[in-house]
Amino acid sequence: MKFYIGAGFKNCDLVNYYSQKLEEKGLEHTYNWAKAINENETFEDMVEYSKLEQKGIADSDVVIILLPAGRGTHIELGMALALNKKVFLCSATKDEFTIENTVNFYQLPNIVKLIGTSDENIQKILYTLSFKDEKKNKCL
Repeated sequence: MKFYIGAGFKNCDLVNYYSQKLEEKGLEHTYNWAKAINENETFEDMVEYSKLEQKGIADSDVVIILLPAGRGTHIELGMALALNKKVFLCSATKDEFTIENTVNFYQLPNIVKLIGTSDENIQKILYTLSFKDEKKNKCL
């Protein structure tokens, strides 16, 4: 099973944590953009990274989005949805899913909303993938 993780730059450490834990369980990270971050990034670098991220999403079986997220992460989410990928939205609190804060696209049937610590959300992802649980649009 291959995965891609989308998140804001401020969550680079969290991306690497999720990646490590999922890889320890035998999953394959298609592209870890958090390892490629460069303080002196140029527009040319941005184009190259975007191509790698796009390919990472396309090559994945599932996409994990760490919330709260920014513009770039929501573009990654849009790509995943356009490619009909299963998407896990991971949040530490239910605040991201309240009517005041949510996004319409979070309600689509191929989205699984997870609320908990990083370790809890990772375990829920692994459980869902191992049992091919098709419960649609649930907060776990």
